[in-house]
Formats: sequence, structure tokens, C-alpha cells
Amino acid sequence: MADENNSADENQSEQVSDTGHSWDGIRELNNPCPRWWLNSLYLSGLMVLIYLILYPSLPLINGSSKGLLGWTQMTEYKEDLAEIEARRAPFEKKFSAMTVPEVLADQEMLNYVTASSKVLFGDNCAACHGVGGQAVEGLAYPVLADDDWLYGGSTDQIMMSIANGRQGEMPAHEGSMTNDEVNQLTQFVIDSSNAVLNEAGKALYMEQGCYVCHGNDAKGITEIGSGDLTDKLWRFSGDFEEVRYTILHGVNDNSDPKTRQAIMPQWNEKLAVMLQAKANAIAENQDPRMLEWNKVFEGDETERLTESDIKKLTIYVHQLGGGQSLSQ
Repeated sequence: MADENNSADENQSEQVSDTGHSWDGIRELNNPCPRWWLNSLYLSGLMVLIYLILYPSLPLINGSSKGLLGWTQMTEYKEDLAEIEARRAPFEKKFSAMTVPEVLADQEMLNYVTASSKVLFGDNCAACHGVGGQAVEGLAYPVLADDDWLYGGSTDQIMMSIANGRQGEMPAHEGSMTNDEVNQLTQFVIDSSNAVLNEAGKALYMEQGCYVCHGNDAKGITEIGSGDLTDKLWRFSGDFEEVRYTILHGVNDNSDPKTRQAIMPQWNEKLAVMLQAKANAIAENQDPRMLEWNKVFEGDETERLTESDIKKLTIYVHQLGGGQSLSQ
């Protein structure tokens, strides 16, 4: 039976023409492609033709063919965007009429603002402060998810920080103190963070006038954004040599080319002017609603983010975990 099958195969191969190629005595036959494969090939060609007719595809001199459907990715994007904006419109309208404390007291609006602010934070803030406000340690960007605030963690203070930006300054002391004094002051700062009493260091701290910025208790002054030297949170590093470097070269001291740079950009100068004007009016027992804005603005105030965007970011940052009381 096996011999009969082999004979049948040989007879069948003799009936099919070959390509003329042969390897090791094996001839390459010229068998036709399977019907299912040919049908698939023809169908795919038909699908390409249908696509060319229905969709934009062929490059032309001033663009491309439009296709019978007139569909484009940009059209689909705009339609989807319009649908999203239509869903957001009621929330945005309500949000524009609310104050920050009112939003924080309204759970539905708070959920909406927190969700919609993630994109704003990611696009404008996360590059420095990290995702979720967890900045990379040692890069001088403050962590926003703790309860340590250089300029205060109330909603008013956060909004001012975002609108006006921050650029605190610490003078360089390289030319005003000896190496021994710098080392002694460095040790005092480290001891203070560990709640270790250092009387000699404290005396030098007062003598050099460090208390003017950091306070008699070394806990920092919110109004000028000076650091708290008594906690274990470090803007740059708590390493002895790093603390010493900061004392020697300061922060944002343009007179020292080795100074540390720590600058937060200004996002809405116009809003910052408004907030300061209102704060001044309240401090002087005046009604902020009576302010004459044409006398307050100079006309060239920058607005990189809208007031609505900054209000959203204020709420988002406040909710990251370290927000303090709602207002000053």
C-alpha cells in the first residue's frame, strides 16, 4: 500500500510544471496558490480601493483627497472636545461663581475640580513638584503633599504663590564669616533640626543676624518664605557639606556665581496684583469692592494661566495633603 501511495504522489508531481529550480534532487513545483489565499488577497485590494474612495488618502498639490465621507482626525477630535466641553459647561459655570471655600465645602464640585485639575497640574507643575506633589529630594523643589509651607498653606497664600511666583533670597556669607564660624553655624542648623541644644551656635546665629530672616526661634517667617531650621525637612539637603554650602553661597544671591537657584515662575501677574490690592484694602479696613482697578493695574501684567486655572490649582494643591486653614 505504501508503494502505491508513493507512486501516486510521483505521478501527480509529474503532471505539475516546475519552476526549473532544484535543490538536492528536490524540484520546486509551480502549484497554484490556495483559493482561500487568493480570495483574501483580492478582498484586501478591494478594501484598499474602498478606503481610497471613502477617506482622505491621496496626496495632492494643496492637500489631499477629501473622500466621500469627509472624515478627518481633526474633525473627530473637535467633535469629541465639543462633547466634553458641553458636559463640563454646567460645572464650569457653577465653579466661576463660587469662591474657593465654597468649592471645598461642596463635595460634588470638589470632586469635579480635583479631577479636572490633574491635567493642569501635570502640564504646568509636575515637572518641578512631581506627580502628586512629591518632588524629587535634593532638587530644591518643595514637596506640596506635606504640611511644611515656606509661604503658608492657606488657600489665599497658595493662590498668591501660584499667581505671583516665589523667589526667596538668602545672602551668601562666604566673605563675612570665617571657616570656623561657618562650620559652627552649620552644626547649629543640623542640631536645631534634631532638637539638640547648641548654645554656642545659637549665639553665633543671633550675632550674624540670621534671626532677622529665620526668627528668634529659627522656625522661619512665612511672610518672606524663610525656611524652618527646626524641622527635618530640607529644601536642598541636610548633609553637613550641603548645609555649609548654602550658608556660604546663599540662595538666589546674584552677587555669588555659586549661589543656589530656587525660583518659581509667575503664572498670573494681574491676579497677583488683584490679590495684593484686596489684601491691602482689608488691612486698611476698606471695602475691596470699591477698588478702582484702573489705578491698580499698569496694563502690562502677564497672564500665563487664567484666574480660573489658578483657582483650580489652588484647590488641588490644598487637597494634596498639607493644606492649612482656608484663609489667612
